[in-house]
Amino acid sequence: MSTEEVVAATAPQQLTSKASKTERRNLRALSWGHALEWYDWAIFGLLSVYLGAAFFPSDSPLASTLNALAVFAVGFVARPLGGVVFGFVADRYGRRKIMIFAVGAVALGSFIIGILPDFQTIGVLAPIIVVAARLLQGLSAGVEAPLGTAYALELVPNRPGYVAGFFAFFNNLGNLLAPLSIFFISLLLGPEALAAYGWRIPFLVGGAFGLIVLWLRRTLPETLDTAAIRTVGAIPTKNNSVWRDVRKYWLSVLATVFIVGAIQAYNYTWIAGLPNLANGTFGEDPTAVFAITTGMGIFLTLGAYGLSRILDRFPMSRWFVVARLLAIPTIFLALLYSQPGVGTLAGVMFGGAIVLLLNMTIFVVVSNSLLPQHIRGTGLGLGYGLGVAIFGGTASYLLLWLQSQGMMWIFPIYIATLCAISVVLYVLAKNRNGLFVGK
Repeated sequence: MSTEEVVAATAPQQLTSKASKTERRNLRALSWGHALEWYDWAIFGLLSVYLGAAFFPSDSPLASTLNALAVFAVGFVARPLGGVVFGFVADRYGRRKIMIFAVGAVALGSFIIGILPDFQTIGVLAPIIVVAARLLQGLSAGVEAPLGTAYALELVPNRPGYVAGFFAFFNNLGNLLAPLSIFFISLLLGPEALAAYGWRIPFLVGGAFGLIVLWLRRTLPETLDTAAIRTVGAIPTKNNSVWRDVRKYWLSVLATVFIVGAIQAYNYTWIAGLPNLANGTFGEDPTAVFAITTGMGIFLTLGAYGLSRILDRFPMSRWFVVARLLAIPTIFLALLYSQPGVGTLAGVMFGGAIVLLLNMTIFVVVSNSLLPQHIRGTGLGLGYGLGVAIFGGTASYLLLWLQSQGMMWIFPIYIATLCAISVVLYVLAKNRNGLFVGK
């Protein structure tokens, strides 16, 4: 029996031990980087109205916002390339250095956007630099999320549900800190100052926070040669062809594209699409909008902590199928917000957040479960990057565009179809290749 087959066979029985103090410290070093990534991507999406006015000026506020959201999507386009290139390096030469690079690149891109002069000052150079910064962040984010979770599962192989909840807590914390910081800046400075210069402050905070995460990650151990020893007493063969085995598990990679893409499209609809629809199209009070998104962030953060305590009680495969099927009807709540109304917006955001919580907590660990350890960096980098780039990064833009064309009803049908496909492909990949993490 091969190493990966042994891992697949024994993983379900290894769910009883608790994470040690060292394991929790390593998880924090990794998960704070995840929090920074989600914070960074959330603030760009939430502040697209102001970024559009600063770097992509237009006579139409909607056009400026759509241009900024297009650049938001550009960052996602770079994710597959970053995931494949750096994931391959991580599979061949180790995880630690790649994870340090990833968080450094995200922080640098955030800092650049925070200090960059606007279009009126330096002209066309401004949007070019913004695009370059987003590409840099996209390359790093392409490996940060999939490889970071794979790394964590190698560090704590016996509790996939705990790892899922732990990471989701910090991911949601990043999403929470983004609207929370903007809310307080808007409250303290006022809407006019926020539009003029206050929007830069969250980006500068993200750049500074990246330095702290770099310091935390300096002591992370390497796992490439030790993860298999801890689980089955064997070392993956260095001479294995990574790409040959990625092709062997092509169905698992394809399933990952839709597992990730469907829920990220749902996610970015809630954290960026609907808030930008409220601010840019319906002219809602930005302080009220950011208060709603902050409240949703608190719910998701605390909810992930609670889920980390119970997820290991049931098979991860069962959690996934139930959660993803529930997402299909829930996405249609977005249709209720078809005209201005802060109360309606709040009801839609919190109603959809319940199902979003469970899906976002488990989707990366579920993707990890479909691939053996020695190709997770490459396989997940490719699948995760394509899923986010094709479906997640374009969701906000698509939502606003369809709404402007009077065809918003198409959007939830599109997301629901993605969710259904993800369930079918997951079941097919699980039955064909087995599971390598959890059960």
